[in-house]
This record gives sequence, structure tokens and C-alpha cells, in this order.
Amino acid sequence: MLNFYAGIGSRRTPLEVCQFFTVLAAWLESRGLILRSGGADGADTAFQDGVTDQDCRRIYRPRIATPEAISMAKSFHPAWEACTEFAKRLHGRNSMIILGQDLKTPAKFVVCWTANENRGGTSLGLRIARAYYMLIL
Repeated sequence: MLNFYAGIGSRRTPLEVCQFFTVLAAWLESRGLILRSGGADGADTAFQDGVTDQDCRRIYRPRIATPEAISMAKSFHPAWEACTEFAKRLHGRNSMIILGQDLKTPAKFVVCWTANENRGGTSLGLRIARAYYMLIL
């Protein structure tokens, strides 16, 4: 059985936190864990940079967000009607980062950094994680 973790966070994650995330991702890879992230600048890229084996990371881009993942995101978003179609796809991929492409394989835990837990894609990911009783670090 594969063990996934979600590495998420703000595009504005401070440099020292990004550096820590890169080291942490390398360490987690050495322990057999597989990264799920979104490939955005900041925290996502920092996690991705720490994983050397392509088989040890799953990077979910907005273009691959499934209708089911987008629907899942809608149920966790406080102002869905205000989102653009692209934002809805971004949020859909956040559902997949937390729950897997099939939305049935939750990450074991989430590692993140955010300046405002109530705003943006990271906040949506955290709401989903909490609904599934995930450990958030």
C-alpha cells in the first residue's frame, strides 16, 4: 500500500520555510512516503524540489481536475459562485491532492504553510483534510 502525504501552502511561503519543506520532502521520500502537491510557486515547488524520484511524487495540475474533484471542492468552498472557471479547476485539483485522484485515497497527513488559513486554495485543502480527520502539520 502506498503512503501519501500532501505538501501544500501559499505561493508566498517564506524562503526559510520553503528550504525546510525541500529538506523535509527529501527525508519523507527516504522513508518511502509519496508527495502529492500542486506544482505552484512557493511551498508546492519547494516540496517538489525535495523529491528526486519521479515515482515518489504526484503533481496535480488544474487541467487534470475531474468533474468529481471539482464538485468535491464546491462542497467545501464558502463562495463558489465568485470563483472563475480556472479557480474552480484549481480547487478541484486541491481535492485530488488531499484525497487522491480517485477521491478515495486520503493522504496520511498534510504539511503546509499559510499566512491566512481562511483564504485561498490552501484553506480549501485544510478544510477537506479536517473533514477527513487528517493530521495537519
